[in-house]
Amino acid sequence: MPSYPAAYRATEGSALDVDRAFYGRIGTENAGRHLVEQFVVPIRSGRAWTVPAGHVFRIVTIEGPQVADLNIWNRHNPRERFWASRTRQLQQAHVSTFDRLWSTLPYLRPLATITHDTLADYGVDEHGGRVHDLLGTRCDPYVNRMLTGKDFHHHCHSNLTRAVAPYGLTEFDVHDVLNVFQVTGLNDEDKYFMKACPAQKGDFLEFFAEIDLLCALSTCPGGDLSVPLWGPDARDPLEVCRPLGVEIHGLDPGLLEGWSPPEVAAYRGNHGMRLGRPDWEQDRPA
Repeated sequence: MPSYPAAYRATEGSALDVDRAFYGRIGTENAGRHLVEQFVVPIRSGRAWTVPAGHVFRIVTIEGPQVADLNIWNRHNPRERFWASRTRQLQQAHVSTFDRLWSTLPYLRPLATITHDTLADYGVDEHGGRVHDLLGTRCDPYVNRMLTGKDFHHHCHSNLTRAVAPYGLTEFDVHDVLNVFQVTGLNDEDKYFMKACPAQKGDFLEFFAEIDLLCALSTCPGGDLSVPLWGPDARDPLEVCRPLGVEIHGLDPGLLEGWSPPEVAAYRGNHGMRLGRPDWEQDRPA
C-alpha cells in the first residue's frame, strides 16, 4: 500500500527547507571546532547545562547502550521550550540528521538542529521500530505509583526536575522529551512499544544550538530497555543502566558564515480579539 503524503511539507525557501550544506559542514568538519566542556551523567540521574548559540553539543554512549530523556529551553526565557508534538508533525516521529527541534507558541522557531547521528542507518526494523523517539514521553513516579503501588524517585521526570532546580525551574517546567537512543513504534493494536537500545559504545547524537540553550538530560532508570519495566515479567533493570557523556564544542567563525539565530514566529496578531470589547462582539461592526 503506498504511503499517504505528509501534512506538513517543505517547499523551497520555507522554514522547513533546511540548509543541508551548512549543517552538513557543521557535522563533518571536526577540524573547525574545539572542545569547550565535557562531563558524565551517572546512571539514574540528571544533569543540566547551557549551550551558547552557534555551538554544538553531543550526547555519547560512553560505555554502551543507554537511553536518555532530553529537555531544552531558551536559556533566557524558559517559557520558550522544546515542543515535542509540533516537532513530531513538522519533522518526524523519530528524528535524525537535519531534523530540527521546534519551540512552543508563541515563539515557534528551531531551538536546535541535528547535525550528526551515528545511528542514522538504523532505519525501520522488523517490528516497525525506529530510533530517537518523539512518540512517547518521560517515565515518571506518578504513573509508576499508579501501576505498581510503589514510590521510586529516579524516574526521568524526577531526574530532570532535580537537574533544573539550580536554574530556578521546577517540575512544572519539565516537558515532553526527545527520547535519545530509544527505539519505539506502534504495534498492530496501535499501542506504543519500546525495544532494546541499539547504540554501542561511542555512538552519539549531535545538535547545533540555534539560540542560547538550557538543556537537561536524564539517564533513564530503565537503562537500555532490554528488561521489562512493567507487567508480569517486570524486574529491576539496574544491571543494564549505563552513564552517558555530554560534550560541548565551539565552532570556528568560518563555519558559521551566513548563519544567524532564527527569529521568533512572525505572527503578531491578537487572535481576533479587540481590546475593550467582549468576545461575542468581536465580529460585529464597530
